[in-house]
Amino acid sequence: MFMRSIIIEIAVLFLSQILLSQIVAAQFIPASPPIADPADTRFDGVKEDWTSPALNASTLRAAPPLAAYISDYPEYTVELLQVQWRLGDPLDLYVMKPKGVKKPPFVLYLYGYPAGTDRFKDEKFQSAVTKDGFAAVGFVSALTGHRYHDRPMREWFISELQECLATSAHDVQMVLDYLATRGDLDMNRVGMFTQGSGASIGILTSAVDLRIKVLDALDPWGDWPTWMATSPFVPEEERAEYVKPEFLKKAAVLEPVDWLPKIQAKKFRLQDATFEPITPKTAKEKLRAAVPTSATVVMYKTPEQFNDVVRSKKDLEWIQHELRSLPDAGADLVMAR
Repeated sequence: MFMRSIIIEIAVLFLSQILLSQIVAAQFIPASPPIADPADTRFDGVKEDWTSPALNASTLRAAPPLAAYISDYPEYTVELLQVQWRLGDPLDLYVMKPKGVKKPPFVLYLYGYPAGTDRFKDEKFQSAVTKDGFAAVGFVSALTGHRYHDRPMREWFISELQECLATSAHDVQMVLDYLATRGDLDMNRVGMFTQGSGASIGILTSAVDLRIKVLDALDPWGDWPTWMATSPFVPEEERAEYVKPEFLKKAAVLEPVDWLPKIQAKKFRLQDATFEPITPKTAKEKLRAAVPTSATVVMYKTPEQFNDVVRSKKDLEWIQHELRSLPDAGADLVMAR
């Protein structure tokens, strides 16, 4: 456990240095007090299929969202809600909207484990993602930040990889279902900006949900046999468990390398910081090779090259440009479920 904490702290420090404002130190803390109420019957009968990112074999049922607060700023508003569709796993959902824009296009932000919700509370981040008429929606993946509770300490994102990837892909779709009911966002212009394990989840989700029109994936995890065997993110004292055939067999059904060619986003960009050490070089090569020919691949060979993009505030230009460029769509949204 100690070594795992050290590895995660090092990884977060490294990411914070190379991604600047886009990556913040995450919370890796002891399990919080239990919050799953045995008397909560709202999700009785709910079942979830962890073998697919699609929702067609799952029976998730959303409870009415709970509003925590709305913060008002001169140029935008920030709304914090709690949404839930499975027992004991409420999600904090941040909805950031520019003022004076009716039904703005929006970008869903999903960063990699172990990043928490701190960035969504940061006014610089809020201002950056809502400028130029765009809205932003953010939450964190399974067993991350406030969603890590009611579990033995030996269970974490990597040990429960199949669960975390599948449930988080389901969460993206359930969040989109909720956003569609609000009526204040342009559901025909939905983008998703993802990083790390969040990029893996974005790839899985885009392969089964047509609503994500533009997907930007920075340094996705993938090629699980190689990743588990050689990634420095995997604690050495736990690695033997993750290279066992039974573990890899479960992970294989959610292999980003296999799902990449199935992406349904109209525009897709893979960003590869080749110097980033968490995903091994050979795994990065397999991920790049699996990208559809119509997609864009951008490679950064040095931290300075990548940081120049962030410092010049060009990191969101691509996804915003592609969302603006989408043709007007009618009411023909179809979900591939």
